[in-house]
Amino acid sequence: MSRLLKHFLKGVVLVAPLAFTIYVCVRLFTTIDGWLGIPIPGVGFVVTIALITLFGLLASNLLTRGLLAALERVLERLPFVRLLYSSTRDLLNAFVGEQRRFDKPVLVTPFPGGVARAIGFVTQDSLTSIGLPGHVTVYLPQSYNFAGSLLIFPTSAVTPLQADSADVMAFIVSGGVTALPQSSAALTTQIQQP
Repeated sequence: MSRLLKHFLKGVVLVAPLAFTIYVCVRLFTTIDGWLGIPIPGVGFVVTIALITLFGLLASNLLTRGLLAALERVLERLPFVRLLYSSTRDLLNAFVGEQRRFDKPVLVTPFPGGVARAIGFVTQDSLTSIGLPGHVTVYLPQSYNFAGSLLIFPTSAVTPLQADSADVMAFIVSGGVTALPQSSAALTTQIQQP
């Protein structure tokens, strides 16, 4: 009986991630198809990708760049819209834009004198503008979540990690379950040192 249970659990580990991925993809495709009202499955998704790419192409044109800048100025003047637009724009730029922010993984000691360490990303190299010279902001993503905490540390309390930022983000978000590639050996060495 225990052997049968072992095989069942192994099957769950193999099937559950695959089923979840397929479910999310199907929901994404059908939702986007529903928005556009196209009865052919998947065509709405392809049209959406094409439109987004077209907008990206237009945004790099000199003429449309001026129009987009004018639209952005209008959005920045509207109180609630400004908060939504600027924070969404900055978040997307941090991950995939030209001004990526999550590209400096670091190791920090959250409590002075403590032995616990946290892995995060430096998002601002200087806080002199708000009266905190010699300090940086470190974003600490939460495991199994799309949330996190932003903490401020003296630069002396931040240790840069020699690791790929995408690998570090996957490591953190998975709760340390995702294995780091061999190239990130420096990260595991620094984590093991107290």
